[in-house]
Amino acid sequence: MDDNKIIDMYWERDEGAIAASEAKYGRYCYAIAYRILALTEDASECVNDTWLGAWNSMPPHRPQILQTFLGRITRNLSLNVLRGRAADKRGGGETAASFDELEACIPDTAAIDAHLEAEELAKSLDVFLAGIGQEERRFFVCRYWYFDSIADIAKRYGCGESKVKMSLKRTRDRLKKHLEKEGILV
Repeated sequence: MDDNKIIDMYWERDEGAIAASEAKYGRYCYAIAYRILALTEDASECVNDTWLGAWNSMPPHRPQILQTFLGRITRNLSLNVLRGRAADKRGGGETAASFDELEACIPDTAAIDAHLEAEELAKSLDVFLAGIGQEERRFFVCRYWYFDSIADIAKRYGCGESKVKMSLKRTRDRLKKHLEKEGILV
């Protein structure tokens, strides 16, 4: 089914929108949740909560790209679940490792609020990502948005793990310089 039709169904409060979303994007959303949470039950629950989040968001919000909109809801819900169980350290190694790698580049939420709005950080990241090469951007997004392992990224793009690691390190270093130049990092 066409995304615009699904969005129209949400706006018309047609419950078929949930079934259509699940049929078209259920596996995509589940993959995002599972990579973050590493537990089938929690990932499935986040995906189910995604449909509720979409239902509650439309209207008034009308997403430009439904897949991205649903993926973002799933990701945010999954990260909230992960934070909730952080004390148990059950989140899986890749998510924690990804956050550790980015820690030196991106300040925590309190520091962001003290210096500028989160939207400005997002805009700065968009500018940065638009200015790097396609391969670097793919590696970066796979690692820090989808929380893919280094091995999975290397396998997906047919290269060695060392290449992925080096690319990510160089990209993080460039990101840190970019954020310092923008005044986000001091």
